[in-house]
Amino acid sequence: MSTEPRINDRIRVPEVRLVGPSGEQVGIVPLAKALELAQEYDLDLVEVAATARPPVCKLMDYGKFKYESAMKAREARKNQAHTVIKEMKLRPKIDPHDYDTKKGHVVRFLKQGDKVKITIMFRGREQSRPELGFRLLQRLADDVQDLGFVESSPKQDGRNMIMVLGPHKKKTEAMAEARALADARKAERQGRTGGSDAAADIEDEDVVTDVEDVVTEAEDAPAEAPAVEADAPVEQPAASQGA
Repeated sequence: MSTEPRINDRIRVPEVRLVGPSGEQVGIVPLAKALELAQEYDLDLVEVAATARPPVCKLMDYGKFKYESAMKAREARKNQAHTVIKEMKLRPKIDPHDYDTKKGHVVRFLKQGDKVKITIMFRGREQSRPELGFRLLQRLADDVQDLGFVESSPKQDGRNMIMVLGPHKKKTEAMAEARALADARKAERQGRTGGSDAAADIEDEDVVTDVEDVVTEAEDAPAEAPAVEADAPVEQPAASQGA
């Protein structure tokens, strides 16, 4: 069923309560008179309250009205912020270089205002050394404490140990800062060169898109990982004897 309002000749009632182009109340008039006024003002007669008795109609430029409504809806969607839970998987005995790379991803996610689920995967005999995973998670939490906090403390989940980091910065703040930074860089370049550097402008837009694309991800696809409920902190177990 169409949600579009009836306009002009599609309105099928004997009389309407008419509202003028500036919002002034004209009163109840015959439909023919309302259509005549619409032609006189070169506007459309739009039914804005079909269930009223009589229906309420307004004189307006319907094409312009639809365009402005679409732009407002688009802007509202653009400013929406959906927090997505990213996931990063590590091994207990991770190589220092790999750790730095993984930490870099975590830093980027937190800067974008996203939560990060950190999963330590144990294999074989590693399962008897949960303290290795606990210490690694604690180290990572300390390394990124300026950007995020431990939202869900480390807990054992089968062969894995899981911790969730939450960002200090809200998603909307991260998006606004990225946009402001891109605008500032663009203004600086224009002041220095007297024109716009198209390649640099595209690069800045890509930076902003990295922050904003999660909105589209959240609308078009399920979250990458389910939220993990906060649990009691895991006490650091003592090292296994003979390990």
